[in-house]
Amino acid sequence: MWTDRGRRAAAVVGTVTRSRSSQAALKSQYDALVIGGGHNGLVAKGGVKTAVLERRHVLGGAAVSEELFPGFHFSRCSYLLSLLRPHITAELELKKHGLKVYMRDPHAFTPMLEEGVNGAPPRSLTLGADLAMNLREIGKFSQKDAKAFPEFVAYLDKLASAIHPLLDAPPVDIPGVTTGSLRKRLAAAKTLKPIVKCGLRLGRNIPDLYEIITAPIMKILNRWFESEPLRATLATDAVIGAMISPSNPGSGYVLLHHVMGELEKDMGAWGYVEGGMGGVSNAIANSARSYGVDIFTEKDVGQVLVGSDGAAKGVVLKDGTEIHSKVVLSNATPYVTFKNLTPQEALSPEFIKAVDQIDYTSPVTKINVAVDKLPNFLACPTPDNKPGPHHQCSIHLNCERVELLEIAYKEAVNGRPSTRPMLEMTIPSVLDPTLAPPGCHVVSLFTQYTPYHIEGREWTDQDREAYADTAFDWVEKYAPGFKASVVGRDILAPPDLERIFGLTGGNIFHGSMSLDQLYLARPLPSLSDYRSPIKGLYLCGSGCHPGGGVMGSPGWNAALTVIADLKRR
Repeated sequence: MWTDRGRRAAAVVGTVTRSRSSQAALKSQYDALVIGGGHNGLVAKGGVKTAVLERRHVLGGAAVSEELFPGFHFSRCSYLLSLLRPHITAELELKKHGLKVYMRDPHAFTPMLEEGVNGAPPRSLTLGADLAMNLREIGKFSQKDAKAFPEFVAYLDKLASAIHPLLDAPPVDIPGVTTGSLRKRLAAAKTLKPIVKCGLRLGRNIPDLYEIITAPIMKILNRWFESEPLRATLATDAVIGAMISPSNPGSGYVLLHHVMGELEKDMGAWGYVEGGMGGVSNAIANSARSYGVDIFTEKDVGQVLVGSDGAAKGVVLKDGTEIHSKVVLSNATPYVTFKNLTPQEALSPEFIKAVDQIDYTSPVTKINVAVDKLPNFLACPTPDNKPGPHHQCSIHLNCERVELLEIAYKEAVNGRPSTRPMLEMTIPSVLDPTLAPPGCHVVSLFTQYTPYHIEGREWTDQDREAYADTAFDWVEKYAPGFKASVVGRDILAPPDLERIFGLTGGNIFHGSMSLDQLYLARPLPSLSDYRSPIKGLYLCGSGCHPGGGVMGSPGWNAALTVIADLKRR
């Protein structure tokens, strides 16, 4: 039986343990199997015996902490926390299970590459929770923009908060509402509630939401602001992780997606998890174990078992071990799930063709850097290796003008890594001393734009090193001495993100967050309810609604669907 306790606790799983001895013995029969131990891996507790199977030596998917160099612990892929929905944090009691988050304020720092005037340092733009400080900072570039900024923030907050009901529930059950008996239609009509709540919250602002999710973000920003540093800084959130430029339609939604989160009841806030992003995965795993979930590392699933009746019956590992279950939930990307793990003869050619059309294009190369001293920026120098408030921010380099982002994008679209890449630097060790030895720091460089193939060929180690050198050369211009401080670096181009973390195409969202791959069409119109064409096989990863970055919500929403289906059996 699926108890109410099980319903409340259905959620995401991940951990960072390397210890095989701490794992329970793998059984041959479970009620539910989860492929992939990422943070969206669904578990079903409360009378339903569940196992999570992860192919790597660590669980957590992209939200992992790894010691890449002695004493230096990195959030190797995902690196900031925000879009973990509050009800998931509360119901899984993640703080009780070890989750600790360092809030960032200020949160954004954009230094200029320019000559200072009369001996003053170059200018910079710093933004945070203090509205008065924000207005002073923006006023350095435009008093008009400073006056408009509070209204712009209120405009974004209203749109973002209105969308929250859509994040916290599966999409509308269109077949249920439109077909079947009246009783079934009335039952399915309950799925309309979130979209009705969204509409009521928006009221007369519905046209504003429609515009921002369809428009290029520059159409919006040009209407509100005139100063390049502010427009470019805001535009970075409209392209982060996406192979689009600020002038592409749909970039407005990407900005909204990144501001709709909240942390510690602070709308739009992002924070560092103590110990790295593996800390949130570890807390979720601890919660799962408290309900009796078995979690396994180094269990590489080879294929989903499909019975003669066309329903999923379990999985077979690559070592030949068969594990049977009533349902299987895949936390892998839709491509991996249906092209690599599902018997092709069990799927129609039309469905396979549709899966092939899902867009996984990624612009991201992640570089993790160990340094023996803190970067010291010309625009905001600090003495004696001491951190300033700006060091805790997302530090935007090569972001003084929107034109720089456009040029970087066009180079990658033409098959070449950007020669002046957009760089988002974070230094979590400024707030979290557990990550690096005393006096040293871990630096994350989330960089764009880089193609999956370089002018049609595979990346080589020489290409990786050359691109990292280019990125470091630009950092050096803003913070002289950076290159000399580097004691180790880990370079993850799009193919590396795919190979190591299972991110098809290197896409951090499990599929592009484009308008044709959102809500009722994520990842495909036929898959938006988390059910696959194979009975008993479900998707529960970021490739589902509400998409990548909204930690836990795809798995949580998929849980509601699985529970409903099992109750009908």
